[in-house]
Amino acid sequence: MTATDRTTTGAASAEEPPGYARRWWVLATMTVCLLVVIMGNTTLNVAIPTLQRELGASQSELQWAIDAYILVFAGLLFSWGVVGDRIGRRRVLLIGLSVYTLASLLGAFSSSPEELILWRAVMGVGGAAVQPATLAVITNVFPPGERGRAIGVWAGAAGLAVAGGPLASGAVLEHFWWGAIFLIAVPVALLAMVGILLIVPESRDPSPGKLDVPGVLLSIVALAGLVYGIIHGGSGAGWTSPGVLVPLLGGVALLVLFVWLQKRSRHPALDVSLFRNPAFSAAAAALGLNFFALMGATFYLVYYLQGVLGYNPLASGAALIPTALGMSLMAPQSSRLAERFGAKAVVGSGFLFIAVSFLGFQLLDGTAPLWLLIALLSVQGLGMGAVMAPTTESIMSVVPRHKAGAGAAVNNSVRQVGGALGVAILGSVLASAYAARLGDQVDVLPAELRAEASSSIVATLEAVGQVRAGGDEEAAAAATGLVGPAQDAFVSAMHLTAIGTATAALVAAAVVFTWLPGRRRADAAAAAPDRRA
Repeated sequence: MTATDRTTTGAASAEEPPGYARRWWVLATMTVCLLVVIMGNTTLNVAIPTLQRELGASQSELQWAIDAYILVFAGLLFSWGVVGDRIGRRRVLLIGLSVYTLASLLGAFSSSPEELILWRAVMGVGGAAVQPATLAVITNVFPPGERGRAIGVWAGAAGLAVAGGPLASGAVLEHFWWGAIFLIAVPVALLAMVGILLIVPESRDPSPGKLDVPGVLLSIVALAGLVYGIIHGGSGAGWTSPGVLVPLLGGVALLVLFVWLQKRSRHPALDVSLFRNPAFSAAAAALGLNFFALMGATFYLVYYLQGVLGYNPLASGAALIPTALGMSLMAPQSSRLAERFGAKAVVGSGFLFIAVSFLGFQLLDGTAPLWLLIALLSVQGLGMGAVMAPTTESIMSVVPRHKAGAGAAVNNSVRQVGGALGVAILGSVLASAYAARLGDQVDVLPAELRAEASSSIVATLEAVGQVRAGGDEEAAAAATGLVGPAQDAFVSAMHLTAIGTATAALVAAAVVFTWLPGRRRADAAAAAPDRRA
């Protein structure tokens, strides 16, 4: 044991925070809880083409199946953080896991896209309770000297879940119906609940704030309007049509109103004053842009793997492993690197890695070798892993320990809002570019199939399959001739979307290098008191 470890241990023993003696078991339990909510979300990724075929879901409905969860999740994070501070984070974890498990069971047996979207939204209610509570518990159990390492492990577990979800989903789809992917989370959630009951201590804020119900509802409506406008515009409705402009501009206006009201509220759902700290704001923006790239890219990469390369769901899940492996390996190390070189250098370099990986997507086409895909996704994963832990620690270091629930809610809300906007914006760019590049080549299909076939590569291939099954040899031959042009159109659209993703990463790098703090001097760090004690 080093002198630093002895000092940290001695300080922790003197303070005797609840659960300190079994803190690593608490961390293990919190990572299992995190696996539940992240795997429950990422399992849907490789099933998107399957849902489009078997459930009859459109491109926009698929985007809503993902974003319904994320929007409700992000909108309720603030409230669940305050509720956890008030009634206890252990209790909130159990409530959240129970809601999430029940919604997963019901979602598995959805009979329509609308029903699936509904249960995905309810899953978001439970997930919003769980994820910030895990970080709040870790913040309370671990002393400052060990907190960075613990958050690194927590962030690394998120990386494993990014791979575990699609891989488990792909394996299930090989043998069962699509709804079975939602049952994967059930045994993991039950295991997590047992661990919470046996290991996790209760913690709460001695002076909790009040729930700002109007603020929460306003944030959900604002985000829903914004995302709806983006998705509807990208589906071909026309960006200047009233059906797009009204929700889009209305969502922006309501977000501005939300911030204005929060600044004047005595018990805000979101403590806007935290964003006056440049380090906090830069870290929050970086984390949001990181998940913008991750969730948005995963959405269109699955279409490439299955629609262009012809991978089945299991192979698609396996193909995403390099990203998750890079994240899980780098996230724990990034905390140590940030201590040595500063968060600015580590996070900024991470975004440069991310930008390079997406610029490398220009090399991917219908004949790209597997090693190239693995290399690009590995670089992407390492970059994202370098971003996650230091930005999370930067956000949580600003918040007092007894307000850990509210701080964790802010941390997770920027992740989820970034992810929702990534799916909405990048998915819309992809859909618009694909339809434009495919153009009138889709006219070889029957008139009733053309509109839906233009929405995505999977919809095009499904329409081709329907024509082939119709028995008309001439029509089947014409439809078959559409496959190559459709795949070329998708690759071209993906290249454009990847440039947009790389641009977002470069913007994030500029934000980080400008405002995120650099390396702290060792003597200043040693002399600084723990602001969260």
